[in-house]
Amino acid sequence: MGHQVIIFDFSVIRGLWETRVKKSKERQRKEKERLEQSALERIKQEWNLILECRKKGIPQSKYLKNGFVDINAKNLDTNGKNPQLKKSHALSDGVNKEQDKFIFQLSGEQWTELPDSLKEQTYLKEWHVYNTLIQTIPAYLALFQDLRVLELSKNQINYLPAEIGCLKNLKVLNVSFNNLKSVPPELGDCENLEKLDLSGNMEITELPFELSNLKQLTFVDVSANKFHSIPICVLRMSNLQWLDISSNSLKDLPEDIDRLDELQTLLLQKNKLTYLPRALVNMPKLSLLVVSGDDLVEIPTAICESTTGLKFVSLKDSPVETIVCEDTEEIRENEREREQVEKEFMKAYIEDLRERESTPSYTTKVMLSLQL
Repeated sequence: MGHQVIIFDFSVIRGLWETRVKKSKERQRKEKERLEQSALERIKQEWNLILECRKKGIPQSKYLKNGFVDINAKNLDTNGKNPQLKKSHALSDGVNKEQDKFIFQLSGEQWTELPDSLKEQTYLKEWHVYNTLIQTIPAYLALFQDLRVLELSKNQINYLPAEIGCLKNLKVLNVSFNNLKSVPPELGDCENLEKLDLSGNMEITELPFELSNLKQLTFVDVSANKFHSIPICVLRMSNLQWLDISSNSLKDLPEDIDRLDELQTLLLQKNKLTYLPRALVNMPKLSLLVVSGDDLVEIPTAICESTTGLKFVSLKDSPVETIVCEDTEEIRENEREREQVEKEFMKAYIEDLRERESTPSYTTKVMLSLQL
């Protein structure tokens, strides 16, 4: 069975996508205006009002006027003084406040370190710290035994403390786009971790073997770093479903990559691969494979002719204009910013690709020509 080669340009795809979104929004706006002016919309509003009033125990005399439903919002406002209704709203607000008190959020470049008061809030279940100038995470992190989510993206963090291994209930760790050069082996003690994002740190070259213990991991993103090969520990993550190791320095893939028999998405673009191993054909759940590079000259025919529903996408990298700059830090920041933009665009592109479930398997050649 042959395969179809479709040649696209990313800038064209983006233009078409933006045009489609604009047209869809315009259609929705016109349809909304049409419905608002129609009798059906008024009937719908009346019925919704009646149902809402009945739920709140508001008598008919309050929303009927001369036998007709009065959709004036004041009816609900005046009857909102109902004690039972107030109690219901208060309960709802109380639940939201109860949930919020377990979440710590911090952002802004005015922050260079975490507030001292944080160490007293060991009951927290989530940290969301982003876009700050914070460089270190204190050792008292170990006190937060109930922590489930640790989101630390887009800061200036240089290292993770060994105490992170004490977080036995941690499920999500996002330390993307920081300044990490390594990962502590103690992270392997976070046995319930399900999502690990180390992308955009630019300098990580290896992961400790101890991460092999993370059997619950389903998502790993180590893109935009300096990996020369897929870490051994990753090949031992038996439940892994998503692996993004794009924008690294991979020259080949391990012949036993088919050990990842639960893997569904494998992103390999912007590496230095020259061939793809036949073992990829033996991965029954692999549904999306993305590669790129003119050096990639050997691709198993079985991948292109796969009957398993595999979408194989080959991106053609456009040469990036070299900017002459003496400041190494500025060069790194430019690269980091470009990686963030490309990552967001690839995310949108992949989501669009996944929506085309009826599309047969194919080889797609896409020219990456984003102007950054």
